[in-house]
Amino acid sequence: MVYPYKKLHTAIFIVLIFSIILAGCTPTNNTKSEPSSSAKAPASTTTDKTLTISWPKDIGPLNPHEYTPNEFFAQGMYYEPLIDYGEGGKLVPKLAESWDISEDGKTYTFHLHKNVKFSDGSDFDANVVQKNFDTILANRDMHSWLGLISEIEKTEVVDANTFKVILKNRYYPALQEFAVVRPLRFLGAAGFPDDGNTAKGIKKPITTGPWVLTEYKKDEEAVFTRNENYWGTKPKINKLVVKVIPDGEARVLALQKGNIDLIWGEGVISLDSFVSLRDSGKFKTSISNPVATRTLIVNTAKGPFADLNVRLALQHAVNKKALVDGVTNGVEKVADTVISSNFPYANVGLKPYDFNVETAKQLLDQAGWKLPAGKTIREKDGKPLEIELVYMGPDQIEKPMAAAIQSDLKQVGISLKTTGLERELRNKRMESADFDLLFWGTYGAPYDPHNFVSTNYQPGYGIFESQQGLSMKDELHQQMKDVLLTTDEKERQKIYTSIFTTLHDQAVYLPISYLTNIAVYPNYVKDLKFPAHRDETPFDTIDIQK
Repeated sequence: MVYPYKKLHTAIFIVLIFSIILAGCTPTNNTKSEPSSSAKAPASTTTDKTLTISWPKDIGPLNPHEYTPNEFFAQGMYYEPLIDYGEGGKLVPKLAESWDISEDGKTYTFHLHKNVKFSDGSDFDANVVQKNFDTILANRDMHSWLGLISEIEKTEVVDANTFKVILKNRYYPALQEFAVVRPLRFLGAAGFPDDGNTAKGIKKPITTGPWVLTEYKKDEEAVFTRNENYWGTKPKINKLVVKVIPDGEARVLALQKGNIDLIWGEGVISLDSFVSLRDSGKFKTSISNPVATRTLIVNTAKGPFADLNVRLALQHAVNKKALVDGVTNGVEKVADTVISSNFPYANVGLKPYDFNVETAKQLLDQAGWKLPAGKTIREKDGKPLEIELVYMGPDQIEKPMAAAIQSDLKQVGISLKTTGLERELRNKRMESADFDLLFWGTYGAPYDPHNFVSTNYQPGYGIFESQQGLSMKDELHQQMKDVLLTTDEKERQKIYTSIFTTLHDQAVYLPISYLTNIAVYPNYVKDLKFPAHRDETPFDTIDIQK
């Protein structure tokens, strides 16, 4: 059996985790460009409602099938998927109004919405879906981080409104992955280059979505106008202006001066600035539900953490509430489990570990790590209890968190060395499992929990290697493989429950906090609603009432 994610490489960190720090470059044309006639939206007869936001990077060329310099948020707001990821991981219709799955779990038949038009007036149908899949599959290696891509055997146009995707193997996360922002979204036929390969660029960004790009100046500003011919529910605002403001404090100043109407996203300003704006009383603030988890990977394969009692002691020794409140000003919330319960299959009733110094000390005593008279660090067989925590050196959250954890562990007799590294060195340490503890972030919605478990069972990322100290590791990793192939919903939940319970009981992770999107805006910005999807935007629901 060929299991999914066999080609998952370090690229997943580039594609997913780099989105946290808003990676991206910029296009090369620095002149004002006039929109093509096909991109112009009809003039609106409604009251002008313009929302101006800021972003640290240029939006990029709006190629739905490429990565940098295309920005996640811009691709997500501009192009549409077959399926949307809704609250609690519920999959809801988008360009496909319904779908069927064959009994063997390998064939997905999508029934497309009728009478959907691209922004240039052309039809959205199964033929243009095929054209998009052709260019995606012609570049499989570029997209191999997504398990679905390597599992697709072929695609088929049944009729104008029916499209089939046939997989090599059963792979239940397929539907969830049809909702990702890139590369599985749809460009109008006239936007393709002459050879049909969008990996080389596109002619123009033709979309079925609610927005069309009408003005653009590289590194300065992009103006999106509401698509008045949009097939779905139209946005309440009729213009969205994206100003490029690289510096977070400059972004805050622009909001205070009234030059922008909204700061939105993950990591776009410091949490101190967010709290300051919130407490000023001049702005409204919102925080999304958890979109991912900040956690520590615990290496069970070597050193003190090979002993379950030491791992359990760690769970009780770290005061996560004080840590999260102190470092993030309460913006992030304490994580009780490695995958938040608002994710699919993750609400399995696990009991959180409480902060209890005495329990931690007792567990260390049981593990044979005793505190000699007159000393502050525990010893076993004459060896001090010393461990190392690796964090991303430039990260403004991980560094102070590491210092706080160091202080907590000292109280129970553990000496913690903290090591801050640049991304490349940190990734090498992770991939070789050369750590005791290491900061890591889960992939978030819509990628988890299936991406999470696939990374756990595959060698080469350091997580599989760090779990080699578990006596039940073979059974655990087999369950992780099996759950991706299940077609029965009850059986899938049963396996996930077993996986999450084992990881929790074996203290393989120390969940710290749940990552969120934040928003800051004046009172006249109404109806902001965070999407469940980590990389989607709230612009379609927002209203302006001045």
